[in-house]
Amino acid sequence: MININVNGKAHQIDADPNMPLLWVIRDIIGLTGTKFGCGVAQCGACTVHLNGDAVRSCVTKVSRAEGQKVVTIEGLSQHNNHPAQLAWNEENVPQCGYCHSGQIMSAAVLLRENPNPSDTDIDSAMAGNICRCGTYQRIRKAIHLAAELQRKESASK
Repeated sequence: MININVNGKAHQIDADPNMPLLWVIRDIIGLTGTKFGCGVAQCGACTVHLNGDAVRSCVTKVSRAEGQKVVTIEGLSQHNNHPAQLAWNEENVPQCGYCHSGQIMSAAVLLRENPNPSDTDIDSAMAGNICRCGTYQRIRKAIHLAAELQRKESASK
C-alpha cells in the first residue's frame, strides 16, 4: 500500500510502486483534469505539483509521491479562482483545451517563484509545455495578466 496526499486528501493506494502517478490520479483516484499526452515527459499535459514543484506525472512513479503533497488542476484552487485560471478564461486561451491543465500548473509554479515574469522568463518556464493549437501568445498574455491579478490579490490582503 502506498500512502499519498492528493489535493489535501489522504489516499491509500494498492498499486505497483512503479506505476506512473498519472494513472493513479486518473484511474484509481478518479481525477481526470490531468491529461495523458505523450507518456515521455515531453508535452507537459500531465503536469502536477509534487511538494510545490511542477513534475510530469506520466513518468513520475507513484512511489516517489509517497508521503508527499500532490496537487492536481482540481486542487489548485477551491473555486477555480487561482489567478492563472482566471487569466486563462479572461484571455480565452484554450482552443481544444487539452494541454491547458498542464499549462496552468506550470504557470502557477512560475508565478509563485517569479511574481513579475518577463516574456523571456515565461518562454523559458513554459518551454516544456506543448500546445498543438499554437496559443502560445495567448498563454504568455494570460500569464502576464495572472501576475497582475496575483499582485492585486496580495496587495488587498
